[in-house]
Amino acid sequence: MSRAGRKALSGKSRGSSRESTKPLQGVRVLVGRARHQAGSLSTELRKLGAGVVEIPFIEIRKPRSFQPLDTALKNLQSYDWLILTSVNGVEAMWERLRRLRIQNRSLRRLKIAAIGPATRKAIETRGAKVSVVPKEYVAESVVKSLRKQVKGKRVLLVRAKIARDVIPRELSRAGAQIDVIEAYETVVPKTSRSRLRAALKNAKNRPDVIAFTSSSTVRNFVSLLGAAGGGSSRRRRPGYLEGITLASIGPVTSASLRELHLGVDVEARQYTIPGLIRAMVASTRPM
Repeated sequence: MSRAGRKALSGKSRGSSRESTKPLQGVRVLVGRARHQAGSLSTELRKLGAGVVEIPFIEIRKPRSFQPLDTALKNLQSYDWLILTSVNGVEAMWERLRRLRIQNRSLRRLKIAAIGPATRKAIETRGAKVSVVPKEYVAESVVKSLRKQVKGKRVLLVRAKIARDVIPRELSRAGAQIDVIEAYETVVPKTSRSRLRAALKNAKNRPDVIAFTSSSTVRNFVSLLGAAGGGSSRRRRPGYLEGITLASIGPVTSASLRELHLGVDVEARQYTIPGLIRAMVASTRPM
């Protein structure tokens, strides 16, 4: 962890608060998740004493057309595997199932892979069974878990419009016939631009930590700052982030932060929201 990042966190958590049930007391955290998803992270941070500022870096939108997804869902019996990589994908898919009046029994012959515990929970809450959850919650681990099981099989991958191509590329190489279907898209919420810039410029109320929960939040963060960001062209962290800890949910998100020359101060060991929170808490302890 960088000296600036350590100072931003540990400097806010001195004294007995480290030993209390509120290890993030006095730490101001900027949460950039989509508005409808920020609640779970914000709630847990507040329980630990953090002051939370919510400024969404991403907005979830419906695809321009649901026809490809609807066609796939009407032909679920032709697939052997279904892969879902996010809660957003689960929500979008089940909404279409409902509108098409397709029952869960249509999923019974499918084996379902979920990229992590939150996605698994969202699927199981809707009454479907999950067969595979990889040890690590990234695309590469999904591939490792499924590579030997998909040769000659038809696979349906339901995901965002723009996503990494690791899963379709590698499973195709493993002999799978894979259909990649867009269920939603993530866009930059333009209404967040002025709020974000103001938050970073305000010396008294600027965040101590910025939590990044996906590569999309990283890219959109830089996009929201526009020319002021400068992350993609500079070789070091921009001055407007001086003293702010950048916390990443996992290695893919961290790679995006480094690619845009923002750097990483804290990275979760378990690539989940609880893992990200634990990493923040661990960073407040004496080094």
